[in-house]
Amino acid sequence: MTAFQDQIVTAARGWIGTPYVHQSAVKDAGCDCLGLLRGIWREVMGPEPEAVPAYSMDWSEPQGDERLWQAALRHLVAKPLEDAAAGDVLLFRMRSNAVAKHLGLAAQVGPDATFIHAYSGHGVTESPLSAPWRRRVVARFAFPTEAS
Repeated sequence: MTAFQDQIVTAARGWIGTPYVHQSAVKDAGCDCLGLLRGIWREVMGPEPEAVPAYSMDWSEPQGDERLWQAALRHLVAKPLEDAAAGDVLLFRMRSNAVAKHLGLAAQVGPDATFIHAYSGHGVTESPLSAPWRRRVVARFAFPTEAS
């Protein structure tokens, strides 16, 4: 793991225990999965690259808009799914034919892979990247540059 990847994972682990709060991005007070990534971005990269408009929990599912995927493509570096590295941003599709609407951050790769994410009822936690989670990953991204 590079020093930059370690910095990203360390920042993410600092959010563990933060309660789940929809549309929030405040360490120790509350965040959702996007809020977790926004908070990591602020800690490692600096100011957020764009203002986040209000969003519903369905993430434009009825319209089929891939809003999270589009935002990730604007600000992160797309990677092949098989090119796993700690610090990668993972985008999940929770159901077939639904929009991708969950994000996490790869903490460990390999046979004991884990990821850090925020989800309702659990807050921010580090979970095993088990087969049910792995099969839901539809995209993988890296942060764009090393922190200065």
